[in-house]
Amino acid sequence: MIKYGMFKGIYHGKQYHAADIAAVLSRAWSAGVQRIIVTGGSLEESREALKIAETDGRLFCTVGVHPTRCKEFEESGDPETYFQALLSLTKEGIEKGKVVAVGECGLDYDRLHFCPADVQKKYFEKQFELANATKLPMFLHMRAAAEDFCGIVERNKQRFCAGVVHSFTDSAEDRDRLLLFSNLYIGINGCSLKTAENLDVVRGIPIERLMIETDSPYCEIKNTHAGIKFVKSVWASKKKEKHDEQCIVKGRNEPCLVRQVLEVMAGCKGITDINQLSETLYHNTCRVFFPQDLDSAADALLAGSHVLDEKN
Repeated sequence: MIKYGMFKGIYHGKQYHAADIAAVLSRAWSAGVQRIIVTGGSLEESREALKIAETDGRLFCTVGVHPTRCKEFEESGDPETYFQALLSLTKEGIEKGKVVAVGECGLDYDRLHFCPADVQKKYFEKQFELANATKLPMFLHMRAAAEDFCGIVERNKQRFCAGVVHSFTDSAEDRDRLLLFSNLYIGINGCSLKTAENLDVVRGIPIERLMIETDSPYCEIKNTHAGIKFVKSVWASKKKEKHDEQCIVKGRNEPCLVRQVLEVMAGCKGITDINQLSETLYHNTCRVFFPQDLDSAADALLAGSHVLDEKN
């Protein structure tokens, strides 16, 4: 999964360098990434995500409202009109073969200063209408809100086909609550791999319920993270002030670095066949977001081993 502001060269509202999305995508394809999903966090962001997705056959997107942005429903002056605009955009994107999920939506109680819990809950639940109407899976966000999140998912579990709770950073107890929903996967990125406790939690996620991602440009694996000891792949980097398209920008995550997440997952789970793990995780992703592309060979593999797969 990818978000896009910094790939225009803009950091905290200041322009540091020219847009370099072409170079970023080139590194991703060279690293073996096959598809990228650009995530929408509001109506306007979702419109932009669709425009970006239309520039390359390997790019796709989501439509939805992030929990910290849910006040936009009411600040628009007419929440239902705002919702109908989301629905219309989603249908447009489906017709173009580009919109593959509803989201990013969910609950974030770590950042209630952006949006109060009651507003988050109201419009998280509302977005299940979007999933139900379009039959799309969901790209979900849960931060320090497991009880309310799981309660809403339980009430609406018949209204969506599948989903991933991405960028998971919560406890083993919260992990196990999510795994009780047979149609939910757990998404892991650098933010999920910061501490030894995080690694212990990740070890307990069955591979068949796992996805990996970058959440670019955020959630890179840093040298201070517990997972760094398993990282083998490195790219040359420079500070944004000394931007060079041939290098990644220090402190800015990008899609090619999903390889590092894969390496940490293999390392902390004691898996030596990293290519098989990659195939398994990629299959998980296809089952949720690209089910039409699962060929007979992949289905035969699934039937024989009861293993699924992905890579973002």
